[in-house]
Amino acid sequence: MIDVNIKGVLYGIAAALPVMRSQRSGHFVNLSSVAGQVVFPGGAVYCGTKFAVNAISEGLRQEAGADIRVTTIAPGATASELFDSITDATTREHLDATLPEPIPAAAIARAIAFAIGQPADVDVNQIVVRPTAQLL
Repeated sequence: MIDVNIKGVLYGIAAALPVMRSQRSGHFVNLSSVAGQVVFPGGAVYCGTKFAVNAISEGLRQEAGADIRVTTIAPGATASELFDSITDATTREHLDATLPEPIPAAAIARAIAFAIGQPADVDVNQIVVRPTAQLL
């Protein structure tokens, strides 16, 4: 989780930032999660990585300059293979008991399209997208 969720974001930024700076434009879209806003039992490390994505994105927004936009998308329960890969029993039970029917991945794609579709002088910093029935 740390390698993908934190280091992956940092490597992507390191690769793209010099190009964006040289062309004086660009837009980072980093994927966080509602788990980056609320910690749940059995999910401390996962939540920690998503809190880190939020902090890294906000720091990048402040440091990158006015020509580079930064958006963090924080999906809630979204239909994907992620839930099938959870093997920790405590985490699995918590998610099964608390999460509603997931929304389609297309909902997240629409949020990203909204953020990147704004004029260059508008920076949509964070979008949280979750099922209407999701409490956390």
